Amino acid sequence: MIPQHIAIIMDGNGRWARMRGKERSEGHIAGMDALRETVRNVAQVGVKYLTVYAFSTENWGRPQAEVDALMELICKGVEMESAELMKVGIKVVAIGDRSRFSDKVKASLEKIEQLTHAGENMTLVLALNYSSRSEITTAVRNLAQRVAQGEVRPEDIDEQMISSALYTSFMPDPDLIIRTSGECRLSNFLMWQASYSEFYFTPTLWPDFDKAELERALEVYSARDRRYGLVK
Repeated sequence: MIPQHIAIIMDGNGRWARMRGKERSEGHIAGMDALRETVRNVAQVGVKYLTVYAFSTENWGRPQAEVDALMELICKGVEMESAELMKVGIKVVAIGDRSRFSDKVKASLEKIEQLTHAGENMTLVLALNYSSRSEITTAVRNLAQRVAQGEVRPEDIDEQMISSALYTSFMPDPDLIIRTSGECRLSNFLMWQASYSEFYFTPTLWPDFDKAELERALEVYSARDRRYGLVK
């Protein structure tokens, strides 16, 4: 059983670098290599959506040099990977609040979205400056405004309407959420969407996440009995 949508919390770049006596920026570069391989491997098994937690709103609190390096890595990654993504039919969509990004980063994201918009094999969703609480808060504000304007009655607001107001309205909720590095929490990632997701936590640090680890995650997922609160 192959999940339609996999979401990944890519954790452990800094620890991976520290264990090897490297700068944290080198860990992020290694993490980008792992992402490149994972995108290819996930697409090959037939998954239709892959969402990766690339930069959270909390990440702005990291040292400025590290944030700058991450932003530069995003721009370089977009430039280097766009041709290959177009070739293999992978569409890229960025979700999150872009207002805080530099014009250079905004332009890079817009460019890769435009170049890959016709991709039909898989959609790669980059969660950048993303916060699930902020996403839900924004959705509630928008719905409240529609109520105030008389477009919607309060009693008409249901789960589907809320889901439609989120960044992720264009895709199904994740079937499987993977988190690397041994941490066992969501860290403000897809909290509404994860209501019935299966979880796979691995001690493997993100730069070491490879095809074998993905296969283990899929094997564990396939053995799960997904009842959605019902009884079989």
